[in-house]
Amino acid sequence: MIPDLEFLVAAKVHTVWANWMNYLFMKCKPNDDGSLTIPKWAVERWRRQSMTGYDYLEHEERKSDIELAQEYISLIEGYNDK
Repeated sequence: MIPDLEFLVAAKVHTVWANWMNYLFMKCKPNDDGSLTIPKWAVERWRRQSMTGYDYLEHEERKSDIELAQEYISLIEGYNDK
């Protein structure tokens, strides 16, 4: 049985989110109460990137988005080939 495309894409979205959260947590400073503090450099960078349209990002900043888009395209093409 071929898994539903919606399920496959949702699973990929979850994996991307989980990887991002783990990356974020690794960059944060742990506090005694179990909370985390995001470093100033990260807040400034990620805030700027989140408020910048894709067309205006630096080439290096686009690379991960392009790689992820290619993964989604491959996932959909692989599904359509079945």
